Amino acid sequence: MDEVTSRLKERFPDAVIDVSYFRDELAVTVKKESILPLARFLKQELSFDFLADICGVDYLGREPRFEVVYHLLSTGSRRRLRLKVPVFGESSALDSVCSIWKAANWFEREAYDMYGISFNGHPDLRRILNLEDVGGYPLRKDFPLKGLTRPEPCPEEPRCPSGRLEGPIEEKVSNQVESKIPQLETKTLNLNLGPSHPATHGTLRIIVDLDGEAIVKAKLEIGYLHRGIEKLGENCSYHQIIPLTDRLNYVSCLMNNVGYSLAVEKLLGLELPPRAQFIRVILCELSRIADHLVCIGTNALDMGALTNFWYFFKEREHIYNLFEMLTGARMTGSYTRIGGLWEDLPSGFLETSRDFLKKFPRTLRDVDVLLTRNKIFINRTRRVGAISAEEAVDYGFSGPCLRAAGVEWDLRKAAPYLGYENFDFEIPVGNNGDTYDRYLVRMEEMRQSARIIEQALDNLPGGEINVDNPKIVLPEKEKVYNTPEGLIHHFKLITEGFKAPKGEIYSATEAANGELGFYLISEGEAGPYRIKIRPSCFAIFQAYPRLIEGSMIADAIAVLGSLNIVAGELDR
Repeated sequence: MDEVTSRLKERFPDAVIDVSYFRDELAVTVKKESILPLARFLKQELSFDFLADICGVDYLGREPRFEVVYHLLSTGSRRRLRLKVPVFGESSALDSVCSIWKAANWFEREAYDMYGISFNGHPDLRRILNLEDVGGYPLRKDFPLKGLTRPEPCPEEPRCPSGRLEGPIEEKVSNQVESKIPQLETKTLNLNLGPSHPATHGTLRIIVDLDGEAIVKAKLEIGYLHRGIEKLGENCSYHQIIPLTDRLNYVSCLMNNVGYSLAVEKLLGLELPPRAQFIRVILCELSRIADHLVCIGTNALDMGALTNFWYFFKEREHIYNLFEMLTGARMTGSYTRIGGLWEDLPSGFLETSRDFLKKFPRTLRDVDVLLTRNKIFINRTRRVGAISAEEAVDYGFSGPCLRAAGVEWDLRKAAPYLGYENFDFEIPVGNNGDTYDRYLVRMEEMRQSARIIEQALDNLPGGEINVDNPKIVLPEKEKVYNTPEGLIHHFKLITEGFKAPKGEIYSATEAANGELGFYLISEGEAGPYRIKIRPSCFAIFQAYPRLIEGSMIADAIAVLGSLNIVAGELDR
């Protein structure tokens, strides 16, 4: 028994129901009546300061039917803990942990939206991804895959509130805004910022109350790009899910492929060949650069700096040329396979990659000169949308947004995968957690990614790109055509897929926006019983009102671009 389990049993002897280990992951099942004091103990006494995710599970036909799963992380000890709470009956409710972790707000709303699980004391418990009049709860196992032909409103749910913000409007804005504008008697204006606003890309609705140009209050509405990827994934084989992951963060698709494939390989207990690991690293870092190019280019464009947009999008096209050379597609490549890769690097890929690495630093220097010491850009970004390190962790920030707040946390260093521990690179960290620091961190991360790619190209090993397991990886065509074993394995994998052992795992990778996690529950079938995706920008975006309230309306655009919200990942 490890220290976490023993401390829990010592402090809550009647609350712990079960303790289990699978693939070196600790899962503790506790009674729902103890969730609030137990969660407070885990954060305050055992330093589980980071709430990665909360999700529901529907075990249809069992008792208890539902389960709420909390994924916790201690950034100090680098330990992870999965807390599981059985929920007996549809009318049962859990105490909300929003008072302990601010990140819990949207995670609990999603569990309510998808499973109908209620949380006592939640400040705003209503649907988050689906419309209020959607009948039923989509991720329950008895909800039809094709949905309902005609939505029927749930009588127990409140109707969707009006667009106007609830609650009293503050009579005065913050001191920061008071110093910027004269104290005039003005009328509060309710404004929809998006979803049709160019800066929201047709997928985000931000409702703001304005006192002049000062934002007094803000509220968010998402779900405009919700496609039910998790519901689809639970009705697919493990291999069939790979193209779905392309549609998450579609700016850096290959990182999603890698993150999901690593999760399934962890479930299977597979170790990739060295060449496959190096190729995945190259693709992940190229994708990271492409993602940061789009983020900074469009963020600067939203603030009126057009030239940087063209400089960076030109480099992104060079990266997409490499992806097209490798996968045949510029965005949705679906390149990975469980246990390896679709095929090896094509002729000319290494030379084209080196040519890109030779020219890319010039573009970074050009944009650095245009923006980094530009007084207009600095005034638009410095001390705008700032957040402290402690609050960023509390909200569940990860990736560049967390590092910009002063937290040196990167899964490539903290929990290495794909051999990242063997690469020499640095983790850039900011000081103020503002829009300017988020820009600086991403600029430096691109330089470090180029450094990693160069090392991977120089040390790329030979050998196979797939594990030697014909029950998981498709055999070569020569074996399919010329041997009965190859033909049988090919037929079985195509028609039935492979079966994973019973168990559950959580696997996380350092994607371009932060921690991209996949929680998989296997019942021993050819597809996951439950797949939960932890999108990095979901936790970040829920803090957006906190970042812009008290600022000017123009600041809201600058902050939004610096957070790099990608709706395909946000909504799933």
